[in-house]
Amino acid sequence: MLIFLAFYKDNYKIFSIFVLMMNNAYLVNNARAWVKRKNGPDEVVRIVIDLEFKDATLCYQLFTAYDIHPDYLGRILFDRQGYWIYDGEILTIEEQEQLAKFIINYVEAV
Repeated sequence: MLIFLAFYKDNYKIFSIFVLMMNNAYLVNNARAWVKRKNGPDEVVRIVIDLEFKDATLCYQLFTAYDIHPDYLGRILFDRQGYWIYDGEILTIEEQEQLAKFIINYVEAV
């Protein structure tokens, strides 16, 4: 379920978007997550919600965060029950789990 909220604060109209699935709030804006790697240097990954993808309840595209031409790392798809699957070939299972956990538990500072 996608919920849009609009409210006024100090004469500014503020829009908030929430995605609720099974009593969990999920990431709804672009974000960056730190991925710890066993082999090789750790990396910051840019996570972008894909509102155009229709085959899953939620889809997040994954890219390298600070490259001039970011590399595509795959995507993570969520179903209505909150189960996820990684669609890509670059990330290890541990890295996939880190990113899925980040997306599920993401809370934006206000």
